[in-house]
Amino acid sequence: MKNGYIVIIAGFQGINENGEITTLGRGGSDTTAVAIAASLKADKCDIYTDVDGIFTTDPRIVKDVKKIDLISYEEMLELSSMGAKVLHNRCVEIGKKFDIPIVVKDTSLLESEGTIVKNSSALENIEISGIAKDDNISRVTVMGLENKIGKTYKVFDLLAKHQINVDTIVQSFGESINKNLSFTIKTTDLSDTIKILEDNLEYLSAREVIHFDNLSKVSIVGIGMTNRTGIASKMFEALYEQNINMHLISTSEIKVTVLVNQNEADNAVKAIHDKFFK
Repeated sequence: MKNGYIVIIAGFQGINENGEITTLGRGGSDTTAVAIAASLKADKCDIYTDVDGIFTTDPRIVKDVKKIDLISYEEMLELSSMGAKVLHNRCVEIGKKFDIPIVVKDTSLLESEGTIVKNSSALENIEISGIAKDDNISRVTVMGLENKIGKTYKVFDLLAKHQINVDTIVQSFGESINKNLSFTIKTTDLSDTIKILEDNLEYLSAREVIHFDNLSKVSIVGIGMTNRTGIASKMFEALYEQNINMHLISTSEIKVTVLVNQNEADNAVKAIHDKFFK
């Protein structure tokens, strides 16, 4: 590069723990690009793809989406992990760690400014940045779990030993000495999860395991949530107006996630998008 040559480096590949050549999985090319940009201490990393930046939600679901000009690493990580497929969360993590701005552009619109992913305090003035949807989700609830120290650990230790990836977790306490523990998983892991838990009911001191499938996670993400009130109620109002039931609610500093029936998920995204962006 110092001699003026254009360097072409293959992406999407690496080596495993045995030194064998393998692929990096989904988002591998983006991950390669940002890692190289970080190693070169580049000013930024341009990612050319088939869309002109990052939008407020999936354009296949909502027609009047808006392009996001600027989004933070934290928001992009949340949207990526919640189902948005423009950038893989691994490449965003590398960008955040080494403070490399990532610019997402359309290959056919080279003059476009696209969307910039970087740290910015200006985003705190925006209610939310985007909405993501993740389908094929199941909710599993361990009912009547003995309310003693270590019982929750035992549940998730069992699942971890069987490589079951658990996402949203909600624990509720009733008036009795027992508690209920709910969490979400990918539907592909449902049958294995149910078998593991039912085979260990006595070990866990639990009453039963129930589940609901054909669900979707719908999430709103935005740094502006940290200093604004009423964001969650606005989301819930949009769902109420469409008569959409929420099976589970989970929140963080910059995210609110609800679980809805999968056949109502697209309508939920449209309703929430209209409420915040129309």
